[in-house]
Amino acid sequence: MSSEIDRTGTPLVEMRNMRKAFGGIHAVDNVTIDLYPGEVVGVLGHNGAGKSVLMKMLSGALPRDSGEIYVNGEKAEINNPRDARNYQIETIYQYLALADNLDAAANLFLGRELTTPLGFVDDAKMEAETRKIMGRLTPNFRRFNTPVAGLSGGQRQSVAISRAVYFNAKILIMDEPTAALGVEETRMVAELIDELKKRGIGILLIDHDIHQVKALCDRASVMKNGKLVGTVEVDKVSEDDLLGMIILGKKPEMAA
Repeated sequence: MSSEIDRTGTPLVEMRNMRKAFGGIHAVDNVTIDLYPGEVVGVLGHNGAGKSVLMKMLSGALPRDSGEIYVNGEKAEINNPRDARNYQIETIYQYLALADNLDAAANLFLGRELTTPLGFVDDAKMEAETRKIMGRLTPNFRRFNTPVAGLSGGQRQSVAISRAVYFNAKILIMDEPTAALGVEETRMVAELIDELKKRGIGILLIDHDIHQVKALCDRASVMKNGKLVGTVEVDKVSEDDLLGMIILGKKPEMAA
């Protein structure tokens, strides 16, 4: 991914001094990160580093103990997932929240179905709209009538991402989007992410795979034991540098 992102303006989202403790354990301790339009920031760290807890506070899935969230420069009150959606924040989970027995169109509009003037679900209209939406994001997708249980991992990601984009998401939280995917499926997700960047959508990508963060992200915010080690541009550091940040909890000198 290119790091030629304009970061001179207002961030799309900024999390300032975020804190979350469980009992006496500080899962997130005074963490500040930001994200700009058309940028992918990898939130990287070992298991238990605090990256998922941090993102759950942004998505409204967890209340924060302290800290502030700003969206487009304005202070945002996010206390639940509905609040996050109102700020155009959507989450794509590793274990996708899709109905396996329903096809792509039904999943795209799940809970927000299109209806006829008489109030009945309009399957034909939903399929036509799905073809139009997914045709823009992933032109090679053709299995619109197949239950998503029969789709590949990359195709399932396509449905989930298309659903978020259709409902006007500007900020996507993606939880290990290439986990357990093969080479071709990973390429499909990378192409989707590139298309989202072109649309000015910002992506926070939770991961522990350094190679994928280098391949997919513009910057990486590395966490260790609930604290932010630092944020670096991925094309200015090596995989060994990122590994050192995770293990040693220290930024490389060239990125300091």
